[in-house]
Amino acid sequence: MKPIHLLAAFSFSMSGLAFAAGSHEHAHKPLHGGVVSEVRDMDYELVAKPDLIQLYLRDHGKPVDVSKTNAKLTILVGTDKQEVELKPAGQPLEAGGSFKLANSKIVALVSVPGKAQATVRFVLK
Repeated sequence: MKPIHLLAAFSFSMSGLAFAAGSHEHAHKPLHGGVVSEVRDMDYELVAKPDLIQLYLRDHGKPVDVSKTNAKLTILVGTDKQEVELKPAGQPLEAGGSFKLANSKIVALVSVPGKAQATVRFVLK
């Protein structure tokens, strides 16, 4: 095989790989100003404020109906631990209260009907 044919074949095969890799990707960007974590092809976006915590769910980029979903958060700041139960509130799950969030690690246990329970981890600075 001539060198030019090898180069053409290599270029063609690499462009196919690049196309295949790009066609299955979806963005894991925050849509609500929070922190995003992905577990089993679902994006979980945590929006945490000192008086309100919201959790948005997306499945392959599409919002998930959370009307029958529940979540329990464990907020860890140093040796302090706070547990919070999130309830459906329109699109997000949410809870109001008083939360210490600076330099926290948050673990969410999320139950979506028809899916395996997910453990989702977030780090806030």
